[in-house]
Amino acid sequence: MDNPSAHPSSTLPSANSSGSNELQTQRVFFANLVASAAGAPKNEGLISAFANTPREKYLGPGPWRIFAGGNLLETPSSDPAYLYQDVVVAIAPERGINNGQPVLHAMSMAVLAVQRGETIVHIGAGAGYYTAILARLTGPDGHVDAYEIEEDLAARATSNLYEFENVTVYHHNATQPPLPPCDVIYVNAGATSPLDLWLDALRPKGRLLFPLTPDPGPGGAPGHGAMLLVTRTTCSSEDFAARFLSPAMFIPCIGARDDATAAKLAESFKRGDARNVRSLRRYSRPDQSSWCAGDNWWLSTADPPQ
Repeated sequence: MDNPSAHPSSTLPSANSSGSNELQTQRVFFANLVASAAGAPKNEGLISAFANTPREKYLGPGPWRIFAGGNLLETPSSDPAYLYQDVVVAIAPERGINNGQPVLHAMSMAVLAVQRGETIVHIGAGAGYYTAILARLTGPDGHVDAYEIEEDLAARATSNLYEFENVTVYHHNATQPPLPPCDVIYVNAGATSPLDLWLDALRPKGRLLFPLTPDPGPGGAPGHGAMLLVTRTTCSSEDFAARFLSPAMFIPCIGARDDATAAKLAESFKRGDARNVRSLRRYSRPDQSSWCAGDNWWLSTADPPQ
C-alpha cells in the first residue's frame, strides 16, 4: 500500500533519469502551488498528498485535452508535465466529465480538515485522482468509500486505486441508500439540496461539502453555484452550521436535483448575498432569516442554535 503520511520531499520514487527527477520536482512544486493558491501554504498533509499522487496515472495516456477559455486544447505531447498546472482536464468530454480544477479541490480539502483515521465518503469519484488524495489525508487507519455512477469510470477508479487498502470503490448512485456513517462527505456533482441521506450519515462534528447549484446552463452545461460547507456541530440532526466557500461549476448530481428548488436557488444567488448564510435548518418553518428554502430544509443567515 502507498504510504499516506509520507513527506513529498523524501518519499517520491527514486529517480532513474534526469527526466523522472524533473517530473518529481514538478509534482512537489505543483503541490505547493495549489496549496498556496488554496490559502493553505503550510498544510503539510495536503502538500504531501498532492505531491505523492501522480495525476497522469489517473487520467490515462496523453495527449490530454485541457479546458482553456471554454474550449478544449490538446497538449502538444504525452509529457505529464502539462498536467502539473491548475487546469481542468477532460475525462469524458462527451458526457461533460472532467478531472476538476486542482486549486478548487485543494481549497475544499483544506476546509474539510480531514483528520487521520476519519471515514470519508467521496461522491463522484471519477477515475479516482482526488479519491487517492483523500485516502492519503485520512491515512491507513481511516477509510474512503468512493461512489461513481458511471460504470466505466468506476472500473477505472477501482483499477487506479488498487494499491490503497483504505479505499473501497462502489459503482452506485450515492443519492440512494445505503451510505455508511462518516466524518466527511465530499460531493463532486451539483445538487439542488443537501440530501437527508447525506446529512443523516454525518457523525457529530461531521462535515458535508457539496456544490449547491441551480439549473444547468444552455445545452446541459455545468450549473453555476457555490460550494456549501455544512457541519454537524452538535448531536442534533436538525440544525447545522453552514457557509458558502466559493463559486463552483459542476455537472448535475443525478438523483439530487429538483426543478422547483433549482429555480429558487437561481433567484437567491442573483441577490449576491450568499456570503451571509450561517446555518442549515431541517424540519422547521423558515423565518425572516431564510436565504433559500427547499423541501424540509432551509438556509439561514442566523447562527445555528447552541
